Order: sequence, then C-alpha cells, then structure tokens
Amino acid sequence: MNLLRRHRAEMVRFLEDLALAESPSDVPTSQKAVLDLLSGALEDLGYAVRHLPGHRSGGHLLARPHGRRRNSPVQLLLGHCDTVWPVGTVEEMPVKSENGVVRGPGVYDMKGGLVQMVFALRALRELGLPPAVTPVVFVNSDEERGSRESSRHIRRLACLADRAFVLEPSLGPAGRLKTARKGVGRFTIAVEGAAAHAGLDPGGGASAILELSYLIQALFSLNNPETGTSVNVGTIDGGLSPNVIAPESRAVVDVRVLNQEEAERVEKEILDLEPVTPGVKLRVSGGVGRPPLERTPRNRRLWERARSLGVELGLELQEGVAGGGSDGNTTSLFTATLDGLGAVGDGAHAAHEFVYTDRMVERCALLTLLLLEPPLAEKGAAPD
Repeated sequence: MNLLRRHRAEMVRFLEDLALAESPSDVPTSQKAVLDLLSGALEDLGYAVRHLPGHRSGGHLLARPHGRRRNSPVQLLLGHCDTVWPVGTVEEMPVKSENGVVRGPGVYDMKGGLVQMVFALRALRELGLPPAVTPVVFVNSDEERGSRESSRHIRRLACLADRAFVLEPSLGPAGRLKTARKGVGRFTIAVEGAAAHAGLDPGGGASAILELSYLIQALFSLNNPETGTSVNVGTIDGGLSPNVIAPESRAVVDVRVLNQEEAERVEKEILDLEPVTPGVKLRVSGGVGRPPLERTPRNRRLWERARSLGVELGLELQEGVAGGGSDGNTTSLFTATLDGLGAVGDGAHAAHEFVYTDRMVERCALLTLLLLEPPLAEKGAAPD
C-alpha cells in the first residue's frame, strides 16, 4: 500500500491523460490515442502488446508478459477504453483533479479502473513479485455498444483463464464489488396491419398501433420485482397519418434478468407473443444477448478471497448486484469472475462523473494481492 501511495500523483496524471484522450465508441478512430497510452504503459512493464483490429470498432489491445512460462496458468485482466461521451465533451466537462477527486468524461466508467490495472502490474514488477498465474490484459473499445466485435476474443481468453478480474467501476458510494449482474436482452416487435381511411372506412383496416397497445401491456406485465426481472418498452413508432388506420408499428424492448432460468422464460414469453387484433401479423426478433453474471460457486470462492485480502488491507469490502451488464457476464460462463474492481466514485454516463483518488490506491493494492493468489483450477496456457 505504501508503494502505491507514493505513486498516487502518477496515477492521477495517467488518469487525466486517458480522460483527455476522448474515445467515444461510435468514433473508431478516436480509440488510437487512448490505446497508444495503454500500450506504452504496458510495454514499459515488459509486456508484449498486440493491437487487434476492429471492423466497426477502434480495435482492441491484448498484452501478456515477455518471457512468460509456457503452459503456465493465466488470469485475465479485462477492461474497456470506450466511453459514451462525444468528442469535445472535455470543453464543457473539463478533466480536473482537486480535493481528492478526479472529474471528467470516462474517469469512473472506466478509465480509472485501467489506471489501477496498470499500477497493480507496476507494483508487482517494482516489488519483484512474479505472480504464479500469468496476467493477460485485454482492453476492448466496443463495450459500451455491447462488445459485438470483441466478445469472441473475450470468450476465447476466458476459456483459457483460471479467473477473470473485471476493472469496471465499483457499485455505489461504498464501492461494492459486483458479484452479480443482470443479463441483458433486446427485442424488436414489428406489427403489420392494414391501411384504410379513418373517416370513410374506419372498419376496413387493421390498426397496427391498436395491436401494439395490447402488446405493450402484455410486455409490462412481465415485470417482476421479486425475481428482479424488468421489461421496458423503450421506444415505439408507427402509422402514416392521423386520418389513416395504421398499417405498421414497431417497439424496441429492453429486458433485465438475474438468472439464466428467468432469461429463458422471459425470452420464450416474448418470442411466443401472438396478435389479438384480427388482420394483423407480428414479427418478433432478438433475445437475451448478455447472460446474467450469477453467484456461482467458483465466483463465490473468488469473492471470498477478495474479502479476506481486503481485511489484510484494512478494507471492509461489500458486494452488490448491478442492473447493467458488462464483459464479466461473458467471462463468468467460462471462468471464475469478479467484477467492479475498478474505481470508487459516481456518475457513470452522467455530467458529475468522478473518482476518489485515495480509493484508487486502495483498490489498486487489492488487485495487486489478488494477482498474487495461487491458481484456483487447472486451465490453459497464456495465449500468443
């Protein structure tokens, strides 16, 4: 902890540099600057860094130590460098450090976590403490858009990894680690009706909007606070003109579920929807794309190790459930996963986004100790 306290000012400067390198998901070319900063920092620590190109994203970073032991177990350090903030946000929402906090777009979600990752690896190097489980770093640039391109890389790495540490921000003011996350689904419901003149022939058509109104009620009836299931019709559109019976309508639906059984049940309920208005047809597409991160036995063992190490550092760690998904939802299918190891602060996707600098030091120390843990299970070797 003392070593990391001495590096606190450097951690803050690195976070400021990362935040000033604006990197919105929808501008692939913006990712180069932030990925270059991370590459340089990791190369200075003796890591071989590869840039994996993207087709619709800014690509991704994969790094592993030079001179690693062949066939040694690996542990995955996972994060993302993309943000939701458009280029130019720093003009209205400047990056600044004062009174023990760093403010700016992306500092909490999740560039603060990337800083903690780099400095945990640096601490291991400076202390001469090589981990028994080889750290492999993967940073993607499309997480805020669902990791559509990077998920295949994450699955491959997770299959090899003994465990995965996700550097997403912690949960709430207490900085709870995320030991569970809801699965996330997206569905599109298209209704095809029949047009007619609303005044001259009101009974001659089949209203797609009327049908959609029934469907919306059926969808909202799937909400269940007791099971943690939420179903939200987020957008609707349709119709041609006020004096025309609507020949088409459309809704986009967001679904959040806490376990795979509920995911399968709700997905089936939505895909099996049937029209009630005569003369209309439905097309329902989509599914639960990000499975829930559940409190599996192996995930619980990893959480218990983190809690014990927290005690050694004088930290009373707490756990929580996050309503949003992350790449930890994916890794949890294949290996022990602990999420929310990143920055403590507030304001993800909000104008008041900030992180506490003293808590960055604490969480960096926690990650350093976690990286020194022995293997949890026999898994594959470090990827090339």
